[in-house]
Amino acid sequence: MRILRILFLKELKSYFLSPFGWLVLAFAALMQGLILSATLEAFGTEAQPESLVHLNFNSPFFWFYFIFLFPVLTMRLFSEENRSGTLEGLLTAPVKTWQVVISKYLAAYLCFTTLWIPALVHFKLFTTITDIPPPFHNGELFGAIAIIMLMGALFTAIGCLSSVMTSSQMIAGIICVGILLVHFLVGLVTTFYGDQITAAPFFDFVSSQNHMSAFSRGLIDSRPIAYYLSSAAFILLLTHHLLDYRRWKK
Repeated sequence: MRILRILFLKELKSYFLSPFGWLVLAFAALMQGLILSATLEAFGTEAQPESLVHLNFNSPFFWFYFIFLFPVLTMRLFSEENRSGTLEGLLTAPVKTWQVVISKYLAAYLCFTTLWIPALVHFKLFTTITDIPPPFHNGELFGAIAIIMLMGALFTAIGCLSSVMTSSQMIAGIICVGILLVHFLVGLVTTFYGDQITAAPFFDFVSSQNHMSAFSRGLIDSRPIAYYLSSAAFILLLTHHLLDYRRWKK
């Protein structure tokens, strides 16, 4: 555990002791503020059928910037060290492959979780600076943040896998975006073709949009929890094997 902690802190410092991590945090806070402002403006013009939380986290603008957070956070994890040659030194050090993978993954995931602190602050400020009841329940906000954390666990793992595939940060980012876009579009299959197709239950099961819609209404389901956590573990296992293959090949 000592080696894992050292590697984890090293990776964490690369996020929070450099301008990179703070720029990503500022970008996320800006986008969250803009989306919330647009949602509040929609509430001001006409009555809305859903809560503020549901409309905020199900808007197309949310998905656009949400998907692109992961290549930004993960594309340099392995590819930059592979390009600079420091990965070879790390793999020949007395550390285990799983320690390298888990330390990088946890650092990226922790950085991802901090991006949602501004979102929580924005929603909590609503009740502080206004004299009207908030147009959402705490259960809806908790559900939305919970599913974001679950999706982040899987999508961060996908980013790690993309980064270990290549020595180019740009290519790693493109691979990550491509995989996440395919995953996103798979969730829209039943929207375009209806529920009559044979594989409709499968597409609904993996649909991040459906999961977000349900959780942001406060409807917590154990199946998405199992899906995201097991898928993240599987992707990390693939990352471990790819890195291990490179290690012993050298």
